[in-house]
Amino acid sequence: MKTRPAKNRQSIPAPLFLGLDSSTQGLEATVIDAACRIVAESAVQFDADLPAFKTQGGVHRHPDGLTVTSPPLMWVAALDLLLARMKKAKMPLDRIAAISGSGQQHGSVYLRPGTDRVLKNLAPARSLAQQLRDVFSVNASPIWMDSSTTRQCQERDAALGGPQAVAELTGSRSYERFTGNQIAKIVREHPEFYRATERIALVSSFMASLLIGDYAPIEPGDGAGMNLMDIRSRRWSKKALDCTAPGLAAKLGAIVPSHSIIGILNPYYVARYGFSPQCRVTAFSGDNPNSLAALGLAQSGEVAISLGTSDTVFGALSEPRPSATEGHIFGNPINPKGYMALVCYMNGSLTRESVRDSFAGRSWKRFEDALSATRPGNGGKIGFFFKEPEITPPVRKPGIFRFGADNRPTDAFRPEENIRAVVEGQFLSMRLHGRNIGLVPKKILATGGASVNRSILRVMADVFGVPVYIGSQANSASLGSAYRTLHGWHCVQARRFLPFTKVIKPAECFEKTFDPDKTNHRLYTALLVRYAKLERWVTDK
Repeated sequence: MKTRPAKNRQSIPAPLFLGLDSSTQGLEATVIDAACRIVAESAVQFDADLPAFKTQGGVHRHPDGLTVTSPPLMWVAALDLLLARMKKAKMPLDRIAAISGSGQQHGSVYLRPGTDRVLKNLAPARSLAQQLRDVFSVNASPIWMDSSTTRQCQERDAALGGPQAVAELTGSRSYERFTGNQIAKIVREHPEFYRATERIALVSSFMASLLIGDYAPIEPGDGAGMNLMDIRSRRWSKKALDCTAPGLAAKLGAIVPSHSIIGILNPYYVARYGFSPQCRVTAFSGDNPNSLAALGLAQSGEVAISLGTSDTVFGALSEPRPSATEGHIFGNPINPKGYMALVCYMNGSLTRESVRDSFAGRSWKRFEDALSATRPGNGGKIGFFFKEPEITPPVRKPGIFRFGADNRPTDAFRPEENIRAVVEGQFLSMRLHGRNIGLVPKKILATGGASVNRSILRVMADVFGVPVYIGSQANSASLGSAYRTLHGWHCVQARRFLPFTKVIKPAECFEKTFDPDKTNHRLYTALLVRYAKLERWVTDK
């Protein structure tokens, strides 16, 4: 039997997937292929690239020292600038099959009636900023750095039955930076602005709205950072809405699952930048949930510790354990039935650097040598180092507190004892407060600048009693967004939900650095009881 030669077929370019991150200081893009490999990156820095908005660190700090805002039109201008740079760099935007994104959590955007019509009818010959400069009913968006809503937090606590009741309902106690309290402040101080608002968006859903040409919904990962969403039902809580503002539900829109395809890319981007007219947009989430997605933390016991400017411990949960005193519970953006818990510390790398400078001659090598030369448990000595006011535990006044093995305060440790105390104390705190909201790790993925210090990771493994892995995850929020939109694309192709970890296989692997020493772990477990008692004493002061 004869066979016919195959006809030449034009090969179909492999699809690509775009993740965006609208952070405090800039807008970043990460493009991956279907094998999760990074193929392109780009970024815009607000201060340097958009100086007309006169921001410092991407924000405007107000004279009261509490109010911090950003101009929402700056975020609009940044999107056009970023995409123009990507087009100029000849990135194959026509191959991008799907887009998702990340926004700094808690920030809010207030849009006038008819903004959806403006978004639907964008003219490709004009920039986004030119066409959208008049759509904002509030021209200064409150962001996560704002702490001016203490009164609104107190009113929320009174209306809902106290801090623990608020946490049980929404996943977190009333926090000044949370969106619901920022909305309540606007209603009280500028009711005319609220009346002139048709839609209130998060930074994440606002950026998604720009792409789909319509009001975008909110998803549970970012929606949980508002003190407005019922953390268990993943729907707006009527009680939380009612004590915030009248008619708020209509202004917020729907909550949809994180993997939802919320629309097709607006023709504006097809004509102006060369995107495919079939490009889909997946629901955007917050920066912390997207960082969790970048690490693939889908199941309970999967925990990451980021050792950066502000230390963070976060991970997946099957059931929420909200606390009025520490941490947050959000929706897990890669597991529609799961949750994520997060504990944040103000005193992270800068505090370790301060101890290094004071007791190790500004040398990380000497810091690491001193840590290696001291014995686990520090001879019973425990220290609390608060270079800045602390979130966890709540400490308003900075200071250093040292205690001997007899629990009595002492003025000084030997240099090497200070170094071990600042490291051990942070991990004991993470173990204590993470456990209180359900974070009990089976393994730890260590990231951030200080994760290159092996002696620090050795202490981490021993304190928690689990293996520690290390890997580099640059631009984790935009990378997590890219993973999430690839996941949503797979779900569309299969016409059903697929588990995230079944279809997303990150190209980068984490390497195990340490298994715990069981003897040291038992020592730290005993020390944790004393640590918790002394921490209460420090907090009470």
